[in-house]
Amino acid sequence: MTVPTKPFDAAQDLADAPRTGHRQKPKDAATLILLRGDRHPEVLMGRRAPGHVFMASKWVFPGGRIERSDFTAADAGDLAPDALRLLTRETDARRARALAMAAVRETFEETGLILGHPAPSASVAGPWREYRAAGALPDLSVLTYVARAITPPGRTRRFDARFFLAPVEALLHPEPTAGSGELDEIAWLPLAAARTLDLPAITRFVLDEIAERRGGADRPRPFVRMVRGRHVVSHD
Repeated sequence: MTVPTKPFDAAQDLADAPRTGHRQKPKDAATLILLRGDRHPEVLMGRRAPGHVFMASKWVFPGGRIERSDFTAADAGDLAPDALRLLTRETDARRARALAMAAVRETFEETGLILGHPAPSASVAGPWREYRAAGALPDLSVLTYVARAITPPGRTRRFDARFFLAPVEALLHPEPTAGSGELDEIAWLPLAAARTLDLPAITRFVLDEIAERRGGADRPRPFVRMVRGRHVVSHD
């Protein structure tokens, strides 16, 4: 089984979010990695605003935690069999779909980018209101499940995050807008240039995974977590 070219930077991970003594259960969350270009691939990234309690001023992929409406909002396409198979090793099919929906919704909220198909605009309540008003339905079939990570214990925020990958062709339009303001800068960046930014350790690790996948490597899905006080990376 193949392993990452570069190891996970445990020391940097602890520096990104120092231990505070908080005791809390990780919340389910999802992230979307968008790629464009073949010969010179670029990745969409945003810088978190300085005032955030968690990962302030860090460059990240768009994403966030599951909302209740992610379980029931309409879609235009189900998860692909491979993605669903991997996710249902960890959770039930209903929550697997909600994770994918959260990745699409959070990306729209933070960047204005719509992953999905054109559809009649609809009036719905809650977090999906603006997405549906824009005239689209999310297409989950284009998502590839590429990584999972759980924030170590004792942080101000803890997430059980799933990372999904999608091509730019899945978007209704390729250029981001200001979004919600959670990200104070949003840009398409060359993969190599993205690694020079101020990144959380997990974001850098996943960027390496994406680069290896694009290089043709057969990559099992990595799962990063802390076990008995030590960072562990397993592969599925």
